[in-house]
Amino acid sequence: MPHLDIDNLLQNLTLTEKISLLAGLDSWSTVPIERLGIPSVTVSDGPNGIRGTRFLDAVPSNCFPCGTGMAATFNKDLLVKAGELMAMEAKMKACHCVLGPTCNIARGPLGGRAFESYSEDPYLSGHIASAVVNGIQKHHVVACLKHFVCNDQEDERKGVDTIVTERALREVYLKPFQIAVRDSAPKSIMTAYNRVNGVHASQSKKLLQDVLRTEWNWSGMVMSDWFGVYSMKESLDAGLSLEMPGPTRFRELVQTSHAVVCNEIHMDTIDTNVRHVLQFINDCLEADIPVGQEESENTDPAASELLRKIAGESIVLLKNDENLLPLSATSSEGNQIIAVIGPNVKAERNSGGGSASLRARYTVTPWQGITNKVQENAAKNGQKSVVLEYALGAFLDKTLSDMGSIMYTEKDQKGMCARFYADAPGTPNRRLIEEIHTDSSRIFLSDYKSDQLPAGSQLFYVDFEGYFVAEETSQYWLGCSCLGTAQMFLDGELVVDNKTSQVAGDAFFLGMGTREERTCVNLKKGSRYHLKVEFGTRPTSKLVNEYQEVGGVFFGMDPVATDQQALDQAVELAKRADKVVLVTGLSKEYESEGFDRPHMDVPGWTDQMIAEVAKANPNVVVVNQSGSPVTMPWIDDVKGVVQAWYGGNELGNAIADVLFGDVNPSGKLSMTFPKRLEDNPSYLNFGSTHGRVLYGEDVFVGYKYYEKIDIKPLFAFGHGLSYTTFDVGVPDISTDDDFVYVSVEVTNTGEKAGHEVIQFYVEPESSKIVRPTKELRDFAKVHLIPHQSKLVTVKLPKLDVTSYWDSYKNRWFSEKGAYKVLVGTSSDKILSNGEFETGDDHWLSGV
Repeated sequence: MPHLDIDNLLQNLTLTEKISLLAGLDSWSTVPIERLGIPSVTVSDGPNGIRGTRFLDAVPSNCFPCGTGMAATFNKDLLVKAGELMAMEAKMKACHCVLGPTCNIARGPLGGRAFESYSEDPYLSGHIASAVVNGIQKHHVVACLKHFVCNDQEDERKGVDTIVTERALREVYLKPFQIAVRDSAPKSIMTAYNRVNGVHASQSKKLLQDVLRTEWNWSGMVMSDWFGVYSMKESLDAGLSLEMPGPTRFRELVQTSHAVVCNEIHMDTIDTNVRHVLQFINDCLEADIPVGQEESENTDPAASELLRKIAGESIVLLKNDENLLPLSATSSEGNQIIAVIGPNVKAERNSGGGSASLRARYTVTPWQGITNKVQENAAKNGQKSVVLEYALGAFLDKTLSDMGSIMYTEKDQKGMCARFYADAPGTPNRRLIEEIHTDSSRIFLSDYKSDQLPAGSQLFYVDFEGYFVAEETSQYWLGCSCLGTAQMFLDGELVVDNKTSQVAGDAFFLGMGTREERTCVNLKKGSRYHLKVEFGTRPTSKLVNEYQEVGGVFFGMDPVATDQQALDQAVELAKRADKVVLVTGLSKEYESEGFDRPHMDVPGWTDQMIAEVAKANPNVVVVNQSGSPVTMPWIDDVKGVVQAWYGGNELGNAIADVLFGDVNPSGKLSMTFPKRLEDNPSYLNFGSTHGRVLYGEDVFVGYKYYEKIDIKPLFAFGHGLSYTTFDVGVPDISTDDDFVYVSVEVTNTGEKAGHEVIQFYVEPESSKIVRPTKELRDFAKVHLIPHQSKLVTVKLPKLDVTSYWDSYKNRWFSEKGAYKVLVGTSSDKILSNGEFETGDDHWLSGV
């Protein structure tokens, strides 16, 4: 594989060439210098799957469970394997660098990207991030840890000033990055959009120089988030080496070279940043991806097996009264009915929205997973299966359903034809640029390029065209939203006009573009209809928007129905069913990059539907799909609750595995579920107020807050039930100068094999300052067959797990005294404890 001689290159690169290396070539690649043999390398989102280098017509990818779901596995070894699969996928997508993992802190339940991060707890976040990074980089693909730091809300994310004490910054928000740097050495880190105590993170010398390089001795490359650079000189001086995406906005050749000539920017600063970029390219070349390799799809069954295992271990059994679960898939008479109800039953809720989105290779819906499970188990046991019946129950989606799955082309190919033009509809001799096929009606064009368009032009037109057959004789909604302009035609008649007069809305990607314009049409069952959407890119729209990319369009269709009709059908089905599985929650329209949630409630009539179904049938289990907490006002009315997150490709199979007992649930909550929004520690200080957000809860984030002020949450951090039972013994504790060694015997006292997560918290018996009651410091997952015992051992860095940030001396301080190690299976279920002592006070720095 090629290897760059960095010292020699720095001697031979011209100033022009050096400056060009400090920004991307385009959305996903670096600038090549062919004269000196410096190649371009490619990056790709991201946190829960490798999208590749295209939004439009992307090569399908495997979709991993969301971040909070992966953290809920509490399984470091498993997530190393997840990282290895990400590396394999990256190589198949010809990508040298994975833009992930995300290890920001979920300081409250409303963060739009909370699902993409791991946890409210810095140690869980740091250990999980380290596992994923180690897996990715084991196969010589570069991991880019993000977003450094305090990128914990979407509200005014590029301008908001995060006001945070130095102690909270160090103990909570920097800590997961610190752990990952120490334990996995990520070769790249991405800066956050926001300011931290007055200075944008992407131009903060304190963060990028003093903390990252001096204190932590980290030697990788810093890149910006996309369009997250706000200066030339300040960002370069701080050590932001790569501005993304390209072409540059702030490192334009003439201005930057002039700044160097005038000594506004020192040549040493340019060379240092170029050195980091060249080292990054060297690190990327270790992946040994052939030049010009085409992207390909990973169809290896082993990948699906691993994704199913990760999704299964992520699922948290929150409640199981009267052992309602696991369900039986068979019935001696074949007359037992399981009602499967809810807006997520037949929906593909595989991930949250924004840059975590991708074109999934496939998605097993809950309905498909449950149906397959019932049929397989019945066939295996030679018995009749239970009868499954479905009802929608409630509406969830803000926008109409993607039409890709029901459309077909003139040649009967699933999907539709997309024709790209340089000229507007109606132009004589209209110039066709190209024609492609798409199987989705949710089209994002930010990275579209064509050599038939003028350089830098973002003005072009796309006609989407195909056919569909109506499933029922009924009224249907047709509609579209766009960043640009769009008109929808049904059998040649204009039915939706989102061009002539436009209204801004939040239905589109990152909350941009127009509202969804709708119309109601009458369709006849079995009839074939021709649909055409004429779209013009963003420059054709008069709406003012800060987003300066090409744009895109979403169009969809759904039957017209009322909330009451959906509710009534669900209740009637529940009355005649033996048991009910309700699959509800959120979707990428509610949890996404670009906006935060306004409240914790599930959408529409969902809560009312659950309550009414529970009145109609006493045997109800609710499967909630969300990446962060939701309110559950019906919690006392149902016997079972399962937190299933956004489970990736295999979400339906994983849910079925747990519901029917083929997988014993072992997930633990990676974040506290409060009873109500007002109880959470960020309630008074979430979102931007006049350009600022005050982290007023200080170090008391998540469970540390609930414990300190004695508020009982709905479900505690680390909570998760099993179909078996475990006993945890008294820990044996020993120490040396550097470590605390903790061993505890764990026994499966039940009749089913299963995993248990042993959580190790540290509590100071006294302190000079106010500290959290206890703090998670490590965890271990153990598998036990019935009546088996195993010894679980962890090694805790003594000074690290006992220290807090001393704001007077601006260093970590490990306070002399006695400490307890609390051993439990959740933050509110401590089962045993032991003690150790530190002999002296210690001040320390570094990782």
